[in-house]
Amino acid sequence: MRTPKLGQHFLTHAWAARKLAYAAAPREGETILEIGPGKGVLTKELLALGNVVAIEKDEQLVARLKETFASEIGSGRLKLVEADVRDVTPERLGLQKYILSANIPYYITGEIIRQFLTADVQPRAMALLVQKEVARRIVDTKESILSISVKAFGTPKIIAKVGKSHFSPPPSVDSAIFLIDNISKNFFADISEENFFAIVRAGFASKRKKLVNNLSAISKKEEVLLAFQTCSISESARAENLNLEQWKCLALNENFLPSS
Repeated sequence: MRTPKLGQHFLTHAWAARKLAYAAAPREGETILEIGPGKGVLTKELLALGNVVAIEKDEQLVARLKETFASEIGSGRLKLVEADVRDVTPERLGLQKYILSANIPYYITGEIIRQFLTADVQPRAMALLVQKEVARRIVDTKESILSISVKAFGTPKIIAKVGKSHFSPPPSVDSAIFLIDNISKNFFADISEENFFAIVRAGFASKRKKLVNNLSAISKKEEVLLAFQTCSISESARAENLNLEQWKCLALNENFLPSS
C-alpha cells in the first residue's frame, strides 16, 4: 500500500480504468505516458491500446509492478521508470509523440497539468482522474487562472463522473475523468506567453477588486481603460468574467503592456 503522504487513491473497478484509458484515444505511433500506475489497474487497460511508459515513485509498488507486468517489460511494451514525475521531462523519457493518462494525487493536479501543458514536448492529449469540482471549474465559463491556462493550450472536456466508491481508500469527494485534447502552443503564435500570463496573474491578484484596478498595478489606468475599449471589456468587469479571447486581446493591445 502506498504511504498516505503520497495521497494516492487506487482505482478498484476496471470500467473506470477502461474509460480513462480510452478517453485520450491514442493514435498510431503515439506512446502512452502513465503517471502513478500504483497497482496497475489502469496500466493493464493502457497496454491493450499501445506501448506505455509508466512513472512510479513508490519503490514497493515498483517492485510489485515488475512482477505483475514482467512479460510486458521484457518485450519492451512497458517501460517502468522509478521517479517523481515532477523531476523528469518528456525529453529525458525519450518521448516525442505521446499522450498522457493518469490517476494522480489530487494535491498535485494543477502542478502536473501545468508541467505538461508548458513542456517543450507537449502531449497531444491528457486524460486525468481529478476531483470532479476541479474539472467542473476548468470547463466552466466563470474563469480562473487554471481554467484560462488550460484553455490557452487545449480543449478541456469532462468525460465521466467516477464516484468515491470506485477507489481504495475512498476519497472524501467524487472524481471525474477529465480530458484536455488538441494540445499545442498555437494560441501563442502571435503573442508572448510570458506577457500573456503576467496579465492574467495580475488580473486575478485580488478577486474582490474590479479588473481595471488589478491591472492598474502593472500599467497606467488610462492605458488599461483604452485597452478595455478595444477589447469590448466593461469597466466593471472582474477577472472571472473575461473569456480567453479577451485576455488575448489585452496581451495584443499596444496601449496595455505590463510595466517592466
